[in-house]
Amino acid sequence: MKSFTYERAASPAEAAAAAARVPGARFIAGGTNLLDLMRLEIETPMHLIDVNGLDLDKIEPTRDGGLRIGALVRNTDLAADPRVRRDYAVLSRALLAGASGQLRNKATTAGNLLQRTRCPYFYDTNQPCNKRLPGSGCGALEGFSRQHAVVGVSKACIATHPSDMAIAMRLLDATVETARPDGSTRRVPIADFHRLPGDTPHVEHALAPGELITAVTLPKPLGGTHLYHKVRDRASYAFALVSVAAVIQPDGNGRIAVGGVAHKPWRVEAAEAELPRGARAVAGPLLADASPTHHNAFKLTLVQRTLAAVLAEARA
Repeated sequence: MKSFTYERAASPAEAAAAAARVPGARFIAGGTNLLDLMRLEIETPMHLIDVNGLDLDKIEPTRDGGLRIGALVRNTDLAADPRVRRDYAVLSRALLAGASGQLRNKATTAGNLLQRTRCPYFYDTNQPCNKRLPGSGCGALEGFSRQHAVVGVSKACIATHPSDMAIAMRLLDATVETARPDGSTRRVPIADFHRLPGDTPHVEHALAPGELITAVTLPKPLGGTHLYHKVRDRASYAFALVSVAAVIQPDGNGRIAVGGVAHKPWRVEAAEAELPRGARAVAGPLLADASPTHHNAFKLTLVQRTLAAVLAEARA
């Protein structure tokens, strides 16, 4: 691990200003992803800004009947909150499907959204990776790509987004609140927060340099049956091959979002109109223009079968 300097921020504005002032600075809270990347020298920040002391660890109701979740709310606390369990059960289910109890005790809401990919070519510094070193190439394109993306890919990157929580947040149409170095704030719909790789896979989200996530806001509850199915190679502590988050209403309509298949949480609203017709009808528009490799083409069938399991459970 390379040497770095460190400071504790006293306010969101101060944290954002410090990040803008010091080139290569990074925020740190739980550190469950960043510290691993620093040990491997994939991330080499010159300065760390500790935001754990900020008053961003509360879950509060909003005026329109939703919830405002502070950026520092730990995954364990968010999954266990009675309001989340009652009104946003898909979010609680997704959180509990991720990582381990120890990691959920440390991981934060903002950090979960900002997780970097678990692509093995990203983690292996002997391999080319446009996300780690722009312009170096993508080792996964000609390598072993069973875990990789099948839709929304580019010639520069076929990595997937690892977060379970983010899939549920996308389903629920959450909004990300931020503080910027100039003291202003803004709200980013989660549909616009994560980016597809295109020619710049190292640009993973819509945050500007120095911009700090302060909260995530959920709109009023959707009702219906909330489900999260995660298909993985072992029963726990594994990232999704395919995951499906769903809210299904009694009439068969609803929403779906899929993980393990793209560079960002994958939701196609047009596909949701096909929900009453079944999983096969949904899978067509959901996976339109898919570009799988010969290693991961099975994911197209796996998405359809997981959707079918979700819809069957909702009907039951």
